[in-house]
Amino acid sequence: MKVILLQRVAKLGQMGEVVNVKDGFGRNYLLPQGKALRANDANIKSFEARKVQLEAQNLETKTEADAIAATLDGQVFVVIRSASDAGALYGSVTTRDAADAATEAGFTVDRGQVVLDRPIKELGLHTVSVVLHPEVTAKFQVNVARSSEEAELQAAGKSIQELAAEAEAAAEFEIAELFDEMGAANEDGEDMGRD
Repeated sequence: MKVILLQRVAKLGQMGEVVNVKDGFGRNYLLPQGKALRANDANIKSFEARKVQLEAQNLETKTEADAIAATLDGQVFVVIRSASDAGALYGSVTTRDAADAATEAGFTVDRGQVVLDRPIKELGLHTVSVVLHPEVTAKFQVNVARSSEEAELQAAGKSIQELAAEAEAAAEFEIAELFDEMGAANEDGEDMGRD
């Protein structure tokens, strides 16, 4: 199926290009989303007549997206989830969760705009991409933690595994000190008995 692109489509082409796509992709995605028109004589003439208007509209939406991207880039949003002691989540953080976290902070982000490289299934800081416009992408971080205190520690650069290791080392040190004190007390008691 030949279509005329009404906007830039990643890995396909720029606005105004006539491209060949698979029938299902054109019928089920490009045409209903308003990203393309069938490439017939009437639509080509219609596109040429509206081309200037479409380019101006595209430039305006790109400018708005650039402004939003400038404020959104580098933000960190906290998502609280249940997890095991090892840091594995019971479930995963989805595009909807990332979009909701950004929306709660005052940004307008739809879950369809959020792109995850891989599913988020463990605690920690994760980078998330947001496609605000076909030509504008922003990145923010999602801080997945079990509590807000844990999120603050992670933001300071500590991982859950480091925190668990520190807690375990502190507990072992306390136990060793306790045994040392008990041993010293026993030695004092034995010394007193020998006199």
